[in-house]
Amino acid sequence: MTTIALPDGFRPESMTIGPGPFAYFGSLADGSIYRADLITGEGRLIHPGPGTASAGVKLDRRGRLFIAGGFAGDAHVIHAASGATLASYPLAGLVNDFALTPTAAWATDSVLPVLWKLPLGGNGELPELDEVSQLPLSGDIEYLEEGFNANGICQTPDGTALLVNQSNTGGLFHVDTATGRATSVDLGGEDLMDCDGMVLDGDLLYVAMGVRNEVVLLRLNHEGTVGKVLRRVSDPRFDIPSSLALHDDLLYVINGRFTTEATPQTSYTSVAIPRPKP
Repeated sequence: MTTIALPDGFRPESMTIGPGPFAYFGSLADGSIYRADLITGEGRLIHPGPGTASAGVKLDRRGRLFIAGGFAGDAHVIHAASGATLASYPLAGLVNDFALTPTAAWATDSVLPVLWKLPLGGNGELPELDEVSQLPLSGDIEYLEEGFNANGICQTPDGTALLVNQSNTGGLFHVDTATGRATSVDLGGEDLMDCDGMVLDGDLLYVAMGVRNEVVLLRLNHEGTVGKVLRRVSDPRFDIPSSLALHDDLLYVINGRFTTEATPQTSYTSVAIPRPKP
């Protein structure tokens, strides 16, 4: 299916795709999680949500969904098959999106200049609350009072650091997870203003561009310190893309519709386009 209908009034913000193939969507309205079959387009709610937002969602290899709680300043982990809550973490700030590495789940915060680190055990064990920590950001990144600061996050191509984008400045940063030092990625004079979710495939980085109604495709060097914008892709069905995910030869994009009044009757979709190639 190239158009997935989501429940009316759902207010989706982020998505992730796993085996099945199933896509998982988080709701800004109440934090519920919706799972959709990418073949049939059919879906159902698998998790009722805590009554506060679900922003970024990421699925790990153990079938767990890591959910950023947005303005609620928290994070949750649920079982993707059953929807059962496995862990909840009261944090602070505006927890926006997750990136998963073999040793930790890392979350951006759009109002506090930190990354949240949920360390994982040798067999993927979830941490206790007192094991969760902040990594203060330093270096080139500078938080502003207006708009969303750090937003999308993923690993670098070589897997040794993280990439974080900043919506209100259009910057992309290489973040050292040992020190928190953020170094601007050289984009050759381009910017990613209004950027949102990101997904990495090898050395190709796909970025959802919000009110620009486009997806930007970049090629990164191995370390993730230099990037070149290859393409800017749009589609008539885009309506404020906020997140994206890859499956086979398709790129799925969520329509956040943030410039449309959110009512219980407002319709929402995720749409797929052919995977942009260099």
